Amino acid sequence: MLAHIKKLLQGLALQPEPTVSIDFNTALAALLVEVMRADGKAHSSELNKISAILLTHCQLSQEQVTGLIAKAEPLVEEAIDLFAFVKQINSQTNDVERIEIVELLWHVAFADGELDSHEDHIIRRIAGLLYVSHADFIAAKLAAAQ
Repeated sequence: MLAHIKKLLQGLALQPEPTVSIDFNTALAALLVEVMRADGKAHSSELNKISAILLTHCQLSQEQVTGLIAKAEPLVEEAIDLFAFVKQINSQTNDVERIEIVELLWHVAFADGELDSHEDHIIRRIAGLLYVSHADFIAAKLAAAQ
């Protein structure tokens, strides 16, 4: 019996994990979706804000944005952490662009008219992973709130 379990576990260890290609647009969409999901409610106003952000900042068509959000949602659902998404953003942006991304995250959080503490927390975590200073984090929040 023990030999059978050991053989089964060895077989699982040898199987390669499927990898999903995460490009910059997918990573950005995933972070935006993560903020939308943070309070446990996905408001249509937040989804509309995500679509508008992706249309404007990624220069995609509406059809591409819809597909991108559909791709990002299960990635966020299955993700253990935010590392894969943040790694992609960090590797392709500079400090100023990362601050702008934090501001975009705030826009999603404010889209439903309420700022939930969970949304604040997830944006704070993402900002830390993006190496955005606390002062820039607060400035981005104030800019988005106006």
